[in-house]
Amino acid sequence: MELKADTNKKKITGVVVKNKMDKTVVVEVSRSFKHSMYHKYISTKKRYKAHDEENRCAMGDRVLIVESRPLSKEKRWLVKEIIKKVEPILVQEEVVKDDTGEN
Repeated sequence: MELKADTNKKKITGVVVKNKMDKTVVVEVSRSFKHSMYHKYISTKKRYKAHDEENRCAMGDRVLIVESRPLSKEKRWLVKEIIKKVEPILVQEEVVKDDTGEN
């Protein structure tokens, strides 16, 4: 017996902008379209709350989210997969002796 594929569910890719909540991430989706009357390109952003069961997503990751049943008041999406992981940037701290300028 074959399982039915997720053909009827919407799929969106976006970037994780917040991951402070437990098992929840905020994904920002950008899209651009041409205005019908003025023929200019307009870009819009929309944020979705998505369920991340294992807390694997980090800020800056590009993820694929899929619509699901309502999981909470605002959460109606699931993180299906992480498309691109962001590599952490190592920050090197500068050593300062004094602020007076004396050595």
